[in-house]
Amino acid sequence: MRKLIILVAVVISSLMVAGQAKKPTIMVVPSDNWCIKNGYTQIFDEMGTAKTLPDYKMALQNETDLLMTISKINTMMADRGFPLVNLESALKNMEQEGAEIAMLGSKSGGGIAENPIDVLQRTANADIIIQLTYVINLNGPQRSITFMLQGLDAYTNKQIAGAQGTGSPSFATDTPVLLEEAVLSHIDDFNSRLQDHFNDLFENGREIVFQARVFDTSAIDLEEEFTFKGETLELGEIIEDWVSENTVQNRFNTSTYTENVIRFDQVRIPLYDERGRANDTRRWIRDLRTMLGAAPFNQVCKIYTRGLGEVWLIVGEK
Repeated sequence: MRKLIILVAVVISSLMVAGQAKKPTIMVVPSDNWCIKNGYTQIFDEMGTAKTLPDYKMALQNETDLLMTISKINTMMADRGFPLVNLESALKNMEQEGAEIAMLGSKSGGGIAENPIDVLQRTANADIIIQLTYVINLNGPQRSITFMLQGLDAYTNKQIAGAQGTGSPSFATDTPVLLEEAVLSHIDDFNSRLQDHFNDLFENGREIVFQARVFDTSAIDLEEEFTFKGETLELGEIIEDWVSENTVQNRFNTSTYTENVIRFDQVRIPLYDERGRANDTRRWIRDLRTMLGAAPFNQVCKIYTRGLGEVWLIVGEK
């Protein structure tokens, strides 16, 4: 009897935990393909190379159907308990932040350069980006919609869920109505895949890329030896040990190791820090910067983030 009571308690506890499972925050955006085909793009100079990026603001301002369609998907996701970041609101917040950044500069007079899409993702702070592509098909007086939803991890840009299909021909004239009819049979499986991915993040950590580098003005490189915690090791080896100790289940891969750069990929960092705050690349790497700034290293280091999912620690100066 006692065993039965314990078993029932465990089952109830498991169900309560499952019911309270945190869901990923999502943001729905039109896909690059949709934006390019409909002429909503902007050219961004990324270190001398022209890069074509989607112009979400212009698309939302000019395409009422797009605005209403994104709103419909937001509603469908909210009805299933997924926290949402509204694209239009995130863009307004980004513009306000951009105005403030424009007034900032470095000590040498340099400005801050960021890819606009990186800025949006950082500002929105969504776990998953859902890219929407759709085409309206005309068949006499009837219309149907062919759609594709791609769920992307905001940190790695890896696709973790997908759904696509064509709805039945309808006399409905509103694109959001056509989309809802077409998506309904796919949405629950799509959401299940999103949740499975987020559960994996809880268990195994968020995947990022980390690079340790040195400025060419640095007095040392990554092969400089230090005695630390009773061992004499190269600085690169000490950094590698720190990464091992500060990843979930010591999960990472060292893909490059030279005197000037060490690249770690498939690095799994905790989703939340010890205070329960959402973790990110900069917050995760700060302790390493603090460690290298103290004895026996006494090195000034700069943290540089590339988008959401990659961070560099550069030894030598700021």
